[in-house]
Amino acid sequence: MRKLLNTLYIFQEDIYLKLDGLNVVATKNGQIEGRVPFCNIENIVCFNYMGCSPALMAKCGEEGVGLSFLAPNGKFLAKVHGPIKGNIHLRREQFRKLEDENTCLYLAKQSIKAKITNTKNFLMKNGREYKNLLPFLENTINSLNESILNIEKVDNLDSLRGIEGDSARSYFNVFNNLILNKDFEFNLRTKRPPLDPVNAILSYLYTLLALDCESAFETVGLDAYMGYFHVDRSGRPALALDLMEEFRCYLVDRCVLNLVNLHKINKSQFEFEPSGAVIMNEDAKKIVVNEWQQRKKIEILHPVLNEKVPVGLLPYIQARFLAKFIRGETEEYIPFIAKL
Repeated sequence: MRKLLNTLYIFQEDIYLKLDGLNVVATKNGQIEGRVPFCNIENIVCFNYMGCSPALMAKCGEEGVGLSFLAPNGKFLAKVHGPIKGNIHLRREQFRKLEDENTCLYLAKQSIKAKITNTKNFLMKNGREYKNLLPFLENTINSLNESILNIEKVDNLDSLRGIEGDSARSYFNVFNNLILNKDFEFNLRTKRPPLDPVNAILSYLYTLLALDCESAFETVGLDAYMGYFHVDRSGRPALALDLMEEFRCYLVDRCVLNLVNLHKINKSQFEFEPSGAVIMNEDAKKIVVNEWQQRKKIEILHPVLNEKVPVGLLPYIQARFLAKFIRGETEEYIPFIAKL
């Protein structure tokens, strides 16, 4: 059991969580393994199968503390929600505006343009730092620039999805060139299941990013399940998935390369199953989560607010920008584009 920032992560599969007074207590076979004051926690992320007590779930719901359950391989399973306390007027306006195809197309264009721009800038930054990489990245950078220009011309979401998919494939086709630690290799983006260690880390962190984005919308009072780009599906937080597009490369992919290229993680910390699936062991999860939390502590000068903020707050800032747009307080939604 580890407390990192304001998120409590439970890695051991045989841990049971319960509420004891004003503390969250982790037990194993009836014995107390750890104790954390409830007031210090904003989110609890569980990779355990034993679950937690109804009293703890009720407390999390009452206090607005996120309680999420994931499989040991990082696959999202469920999230506990308390009574919805969001602004009903804001949600009504969200439903009204996101039923409009033109509004959805506008927002999707803004987000996907930001995603591809951040991806291009990421490649350019690596190309500058490692000069020998630039020849391998130039064609992809040019292709991404062309995709950004083509976004302005599309008039429907399906065409935009095509551009986004092509740009993602183009990017991941050169991702292996960014991996300097030759103990690791990346050939193709694989998700369900990940088929190599790099894909396992990517999928794991994308799941955590999605949870952060979902929590951000809950904080501002928007419904995380009604989006503008991802297709609505029961149990799928479409709006959170829409928002995380802006941050995939900037928050997650950089984190993955730091872990691999700086030898903070090694191949022996992964389990290779007969089916071909690759999952992280408990030591690897702790290393990855620690790197993720350290990444979120880094402060940057926000390109719009022009003040220093921890990168972990970026989803919350963007959620507020989107809420302002939906309320009609601003005429445009400004997505997050990182400075080079």
